Amino acid sequence: MSHNMPLSPRPLHHLSDVQRRVLTTRQLREHGVTASVAAERSRADGPWQQLLPGVHLLHPGPATSEERLLAALLYTASRGQGADGPRPDGGPYGEAMITGLAALALRHFSSAPPLASLDHIDVLVPRTRRLRATGFVRFVRGGPLPRPQYLAGVPTAPVARALADAVARLTDAVLVRRLLTESVRHGHCEAAALVAELNSARLLSRPHVVDAVDALLAEGRAIAEGRLYDMVRGHHLPEPLWNVELRLPGGPALGGVDAYWREQAVAVEIDARAPRQDEEVWRGGLGRKCEHLERLGITVVRMTPKKLRESPEEQAAVVRTALVAAADRDPASYVVVLPR
Repeated sequence: MSHNMPLSPRPLHHLSDVQRRVLTTRQLREHGVTASVAAERSRADGPWQQLLPGVHLLHPGPATSEERLLAALLYTASRGQGADGPRPDGGPYGEAMITGLAALALRHFSSAPPLASLDHIDVLVPRTRRLRATGFVRFVRGGPLPRPQYLAGVPTAPVARALADAVARLTDAVLVRRLLTESVRHGHCEAAALVAELNSARLLSRPHVVDAVDALLAEGRAIAEGRLYDMVRGHHLPEPLWNVELRLPGGPALGGVDAYWREQAVAVEIDARAPRQDEEVWRGGLGRKCEHLERLGITVVRMTPKKLRESPEEQAAVVRTALVAAADRDPASYVVVLPR
C-alpha cells in the first residue's frame, strides 16, 4: 500500500483535507490500518510521521499550522475522551479548545506571533483532566470552561480567556501591553470583561500586567466615549455638554458625567465596571453618585461600552425618551456645570 492509496474500509469523503492528513491510531484502525502498520509507516524514513503520541501525519515534510492545531486537539481528545473515548458534549474534541497565543493568532492579532512560529500550542481543558505536556502541546486547566468559538472549524477560547491564558505565560511587558490594547482597540472584547478575566486568573498582582491594564482601561474608556459621540450625532440627538462636573451652588461636587443636557436635566454616564462586580462595589462609587443625582431630579442614563458598541440605536432611543419625558417632570435642582 502506498501512502497515496485510499484507506479502507471507511471512506474519507466526510473529512476535510486537513482531517484526511492528520489521523489518530484509532481512526487509522477504523480505516483498516493496524497500529503496527501505522508505526512502520511513521518511522524516520517512512512516508508518514508521528506528530504526537497516537497522532499521525500522513505525508512527509513539515506539518502546516492547521495540521498542528488539529493534531493538538486530536491528541487531547484521545487521552481518555473525545475522538477516542466518551464524548459527553457530542463534539469531536470533547471540551478541549485552543487558547493562548495560538488562539490570538487564529484571530489575526497583529501583536501575536504567527502560528507557524509558535513553539507550543496551548489547549484549554477541564481542571479534572490529568494530562501532561508533550511535544508542542501544553495544557491549561480551568473550570468552568467558557463556550468555545469556532474559527475555520477549530474550537477556540473567547478572546478575553485566550488573552488571560497568554498573559499568564508572558514576561515581555511590551508584548502584554500590545496584546491587551489591540484587543480593545479593534473591538475583539471590552476592557471590563478582559480585566475581569485577568482578575479571575489572579494576574493583576504582576506589575507589568497592572501597567498594561492601566493603559487598557484608558484605551477602553476613550473608545466608549468616541462611540457615545457618534451615537449622539449619528442619531441626531441635541448636542449635550460633554465631559462635565456637576456641583451644587456653593456646595460639594456631585461628580462628573460623560454628557449632560442642561435644559432637560438628563445625564449619561458610561458604566465601565468590570462584569460581576458585587453590589457593594457598585454602591460605593458610581451607584452612589447616580442615586444622589436622581434625588436632585436629574435623570441618569447608564450605558456600558458593550451596549454602545452593539446597540447604539437602542441607546439613542433611551436618551431620546429621557429628554422627551423631562417636560412632564418637576424641575430639577439647580446645579453648576463645570468642565471636567
